[in-house]
Amino acid sequence: MQNTFTTLSSKGQIVIPAELREKLGIEAGTRMAVRIEKDHLVLEPINEAYIRRLRGSLKGPDSLVEAREREHRLEK
Repeated sequence: MQNTFTTLSSKGQIVIPAELREKLGIEAGTRMAVRIEKDHLVLEPINEAYIRRLRGSLKGPDSLVEAREREHRLEK
């Protein structure tokens, strides 16, 4: 994959280039998972595929989908 460059703002924000947003289906308001892998920062959109991959890996009284829906209701 060819590198694409962006700049970090003084507020710690970055712009994900339109080509990459379109390819990954990222729109305004898309929640992102952020983690460090070795010495790399990884941003991953939280979408149905992401949630399916986590299914069964987290134990708790609510499913991840229910927790996400509850979080969305609280944000409104």
